[in-house]
Amino acid sequence: MPPRARKAPQQPPADLAPVFFALGDRTRLRLIAVLCAGGAFSIAQLTANTQITRQAVTRHLQVLADAGLVKDLKIGRERLWQFDPAQLEEARRSLEIIGRQWEQALGKLKAAVEG
Repeated sequence: MPPRARKAPQQPPADLAPVFFALGDRTRLRLIAVLCAGGAFSIAQLTANTQITRQAVTRHLQVLADAGLVKDLKIGRERLWQFDPAQLEEARRSLEIIGRQWEQALGKLKAAVEG
């Protein structure tokens, strides 16, 4: 009997490493949480009532922008930042793929152990 052809596992996109890197920092994760609330915020608004400097927030926002998680808008002389959900949604879908693969692998392991 010929061996059964195995279906290649669905692979998550490889270009999401910058997204996971960007979200791996506590300050950037806090910034994303604030920006997810909606609207566009200035650096001054994002640093209000915090101990973080404007320069540090600017650097963190640039990492988030490079990962495609935020974008800046220039309104007059002011630069505002807002959340861009597309990359985060792609990351969520990738984690779902990985989760399904783990579930399948654990199911096969369970069947092998019980069989």
